[in-house]
Amino acid sequence: MIKIRKADERGFADHGWLKARHTFSFAGYRDSQHMGFRSLRVMNEDRVQPGRGFGTHPHQDMEIVTYVLEGAIEHKDNMGNGEILWPGEFQHMSAGTGITHSEFNPSSDKPLHLYQIWLKPREKGITPSYDQKRFDDAGMTNRLRLVASPDGADGSLVIQQDTQIFLSKLTESQHLTHNIASERYAWLQVLRGSVTLNGLDLQTGDGAAVSEEQQLEIIAATAAEIMLFDLN
Repeated sequence: MIKIRKADERGFADHGWLKARHTFSFAGYRDSQHMGFRSLRVMNEDRVQPGRGFGTHPHQDMEIVTYVLEGAIEHKDNMGNGEILWPGEFQHMSAGTGITHSEFNPSSDKPLHLYQIWLKPREKGITPSYDQKRFDDAGMTNRLRLVASPDGADGSLVIQQDTQIFLSKLTESQHLTHNIASERYAWLQVLRGSVTLNGLDLQTGDGAAVSEEQQLEIIAATAAEIMLFDLN
């Protein structure tokens, strides 16, 4: 079974300096029908104006993954990390027992476009941690590149949840398959372009919740970039 979450049906918040699309209920967007999917709790697509951002704020007991599509984001936290995340880079934080951090667009003229994903951790009270990594484009072109996993396989970021996150950049007409083990689930998010998923059309910003399927067939209708979550 595949249930599509259309891009224009997501929650929308316009704060002037921030325009955000919420796949699941978040902040001022309340949606009891979309509270998450399996361990996925937040799937936000944010666009931040130059020189603006999120002041210091707390998180606890959440796995937070950030991926930059355009622009850059400057991160600072109470663990002593101060980094800039560039397009194509992933950031992961285990909020665990508690962290505080800030996120800003450091550019004076370029907007920031990113996805931020929250997953519920395998257990509460994990020691907080931070990591950041870039993955070679060649390794994700027309193939699924593992970028986050519970065991750090294939050089991926280590997340505290039984979830694998893959990224792929597809050229037009390219075809991918992904097998889903028994009693596991998947979520596909289209970051750019358009694809078909087991024959169903998905456009930029669309997501798809997958249950009781053994295999996914993904075909790029146009050049596309996708993120795939294999979930317990």
